[in-house]
Amino acid sequence: MSAVTSELRADGIRIVTMAHPPVNALTVQGWFDVAAALDAASADLDTKVIILRAEGKGFNAGVDIKEMQNTTGFDALIGANKGCYAAFKAVYECSVPVIAAVNGFCVGGGVGLVGNADIVVASDDAYFGVPEVKQGALGAATHMARLVPQQMMRALYFTASTISAADLYRFGSVYRLVPRDQLLDAALEVAASIAEKDTRVIRAAKEALNGIEPVDVNKSYRFEQGFTFELNLMGVSDELRDDFAGTEKAQK
Repeated sequence: MSAVTSELRADGIRIVTMAHPPVNALTVQGWFDVAAALDAASADLDTKVIILRAEGKGFNAGVDIKEMQNTTGFDALIGANKGCYAAFKAVYECSVPVIAAVNGFCVGGGVGLVGNADIVVASDDAYFGVPEVKQGALGAATHMARLVPQQMMRALYFTASTISAADLYRFGSVYRLVPRDQLLDAALEVAASIAEKDTRVIRAAKEALNGIEPVDVNKSYRFEQGFTFELNLMGVSDELRDDFAGTEKAQK
């Protein structure tokens, strides 16, 4: 069963929902499912705007580390890197605006999705972080840099710290900040204000805005991923992921 569902409303708003308990840490297939759902929505001319949301405790906890550590060889690592790349790319290159509706935690790959979204709506309990350095990986700095200023991004990256949605709201990267029980309604309200516009103009605007971006997010993220592969070949990443998986198991 797919961790991702897609529903098109009569008003042209499509809701793409991630649901992979307990924490929405997506498997390799899960990341490709996100990409497939967004690519299909992008190609559907009846879709005017997309809300990307999640069920459960938080929006997204990144890559499923357990799957990676329980898979022999590097297939899961390579798959996760390709899956994340495809999902982030699908958000950014979607023909219509993507609104990320973020609840609870949004870390690692979750930041990749949100950082590439066009608009971010968040619940007041949401927080964001890129803890990759603790697991011997690099990635999503490209996308965190779209949410916070450069030095803040570096501080968050090197310390593996998190930042609240309230702080991002002050930075201007979160458009609406609401209580969790109002999150979907707030996202729908923003989406409706887009859906009522001529979709031909909105699609042209999305392409134009991507065209004037100063940074190629796809190449930038791919560059980061190269260092993750180097760290894995050195054995550093596997050691740190084992430590992480062991600590998580001991806490249960």
